[in-house]
Amino acid sequence: MKHKIPAVIFAGGKSSRMGKDKALLPFGTHASLTAYQYFRLEQIFDTVYVSSKTKDFGFDAPIISDLYPDYSPMAGLVSVFESLDAERCFILSVDAPFVTEEIIAALMTADTDCDAVIARSHGKVQPLCGIYSRSILPRAKTALQQGLHKMGILLAESHTVYVDFDEEDAFININRPDEYKKALRLLEV
Repeated sequence: MKHKIPAVIFAGGKSSRMGKDKALLPFGTHASLTAYQYFRLEQIFDTVYVSSKTKDFGFDAPIISDLYPDYSPMAGLVSVFESLDAERCFILSVDAPFVTEEIIAALMTADTDCDAVIARSHGKVQPLCGIYSRSILPRAKTALQQGLHKMGILLAESHTVYVDFDEEDAFININRPDEYKKALRLLEV
């Protein structure tokens, strides 16, 4: 049975460390990392969106356009809740392709009476792998207006439940060319 809350893939970053748009890099049998994430999450959630400043991903997906000029997850989060009529959303970064269905299920079964349910691996918070509630929107919007873009600070100042995981490879982020190559090797295993 699929999860009823919407899933949103955050694919609106600058990709400055990669040198080109990582959301458009080929991954597995898919033309892009975004397509890989989208079709994977589509098997788990009733509705999947892509949050981005661009609308050209080479496949048909509902896009949530960033409503703010800033390139930050904070701008994406505010845009998501200003665009969707949802009380809760699952958020996943486009560059975290190894987050498993089991990790998502564990997050989904955590306490829902909070502002956010966020994955944490070996003490490292994964702010772009979790469930955000609309209740966080006023704080996120204020932070964005003040030019504060650190998701960790927002989470620390909110009622956040952290779910701990031991899987390190599940939270690999693809930010640089060497990490992309490593991810491609892991995908083949």
